[in-house]
Amino acid sequence: MSWGIELWDQYENLSIHTNKGIEFLDKYGNFIRDRLAIESEYAAKLRRLVKNYQPKKKEEEDNEFSSWQAFRNVLKEIGDLAGQREVVAESLQLQIIQAVTLLSKTLREERKKCLNDGTTLQQNLNYQLGALERAKRNYEKAYRDSEKAIESYKKADMDFNLSRAEVERHKNVMTQKIQQSDDAKNEYANQLQKTNNLQQQHYNVMLPAVFNRLQELDEKRTRGIREFIVGAAKVESEVAPIIAICMQGIVKAGESINEKEDSFKVIERYQSGFTPPIDIPFEDLSKQDHDTSQDSHYSNMQSNHLTMKGTMSANKLKKRVGIFNIFGSNKEDFSDLPPNQRRKKLQAKIAELQQKISQETAARDGLMKMKVVYEANSSLGNPMTVEGQLNESEHKLEKLKIDLKKYQGYLEKANQVPMANNSPQANRNTFQNGHRTSRHSNGSTEDNNDEGDDQPDDAGSLSSSASPESGLGTSHTSLPGSGQGSANENAIGEDAYFETEIEALQPLGTCRALYPFEATSEGSIPMNEGEELQVIEIDQGDGWTRVRRMNGSNGWDEGFVPTSYIECTLYA
Repeated sequence: MSWGIELWDQYENLSIHTNKGIEFLDKYGNFIRDRLAIESEYAAKLRRLVKNYQPKKKEEEDNEFSSWQAFRNVLKEIGDLAGQREVVAESLQLQIIQAVTLLSKTLREERKKCLNDGTTLQQNLNYQLGALERAKRNYEKAYRDSEKAIESYKKADMDFNLSRAEVERHKNVMTQKIQQSDDAKNEYANQLQKTNNLQQQHYNVMLPAVFNRLQELDEKRTRGIREFIVGAAKVESEVAPIIAICMQGIVKAGESINEKEDSFKVIERYQSGFTPPIDIPFEDLSKQDHDTSQDSHYSNMQSNHLTMKGTMSANKLKKRVGIFNIFGSNKEDFSDLPPNQRRKKLQAKIAELQQKISQETAARDGLMKMKVVYEANSSLGNPMTVEGQLNESEHKLEKLKIDLKKYQGYLEKANQVPMANNSPQANRNTFQNGHRTSRHSNGSTEDNNDEGDDQPDDAGSLSSSASPESGLGTSHTSLPGSGQGSANENAIGEDAYFETEIEALQPLGTCRALYPFEATSEGSIPMNEGEELQVIEIDQGDGWTRVRRMNGSNGWDEGFVPTSYIECTLYA
């Protein structure tokens, strides 16, 4: 069906309809622009949201929990989702907005041209109709005038009072009017034929051609809107698989959360290893002498104080970092560090030197190539200007190689530390009920009550170790009856790194030495393969465990040993 045939008389309506169609196209373009702005704003807000909720440095320690790790993965997927929204906005801009703008401009120009052609055709037709109307009026007037001239001649011819000359004049007028009427009639007939031909051509050929062009224009607009809507949907569909992957990633992150694992990690982080305080025994003062009552009361108070310190005031324990100087080294070969720490330091230093050698080698090769180029073509530069830099680079490279060889030698020596096989401990010393007991390999025990006359009554006092390598000075705690209280208190009071009053730490368990260890750093103590010690402070992430051993009549030795050198068994 054609507009030119079916709507031959609807020029004005077609003009209005095509104008509304182009305005609707512009409206759809504005809709896409607004949607594009929303997509861009949404993507920007998503990225801002992800940035605002990124874990802070102070929260890095909590990243070990599965829920925190899942949330970080969710933030990553949300960032990817924001990127896909940006892709949608960019595609809408390039594929839809620009096409809509171009089509709208083209349609407006074509419509304007069609309407101008239609207006010209209509003006030509109207002009011809006006000419026909004028010719018809002239013909009507000429015909009436000829009729009057004929009537006047007839009257004059029948009037015998008029002269022959008057009758002849009326006849000439009649003849003239008749001729004018015939001429006007012929002109009218000619204009009528021309008008009919033009009108037929106008409504059957020329105007339908204009209307058909308007129809094609409108169909092109409609087809364009269809393509734009489908194209916008395709833009969304193209990113849908990636968005689905993002959603799957979020679901996977959520499913990776393990509440039991997180609870276990909380235990690992905050477990003190101390046992709950035991019941306070009833003291019947009537059955004890005064001195024994005071000693028992002091012993209970001290025991309860230690237990409470282990459970409620664990954060007040003496800090290890910086006290014993076991985390840093002031020696070039790191020989003042334990073996594991020393190897790690040496390996890091060797890797650093190898990287510097690689960089310096590349720089030297570049200078050598530049020198060759300058020697081949002096117009490019003077080779002597590179000579100094090349010598300096060679000197640096040689020094780095010497240092690398030196530290490789240090590492080779550090790797020669003997690794002995595991062996059980023959003897184990424990402290039970205020007495020193010795457990032998056969399982029997000896009760060595140190309440003899040669021992002063200084239960709970502190004693010092004579070991110069312990690094603790007089930093271990003696048992009741050790006889070393006052001297140790003085020695401890002189050490600025310790508290004025050192409180005995309850053992958290026992450990067995897997390998021999030579105490080479301040604060550490030596141990033999298979030796069993008491654990008084667990590893806090630095690779060292604080232990205690019986040292004969001198009381206890305390210090740090590498965690990787021992096998711990903590009390339940």
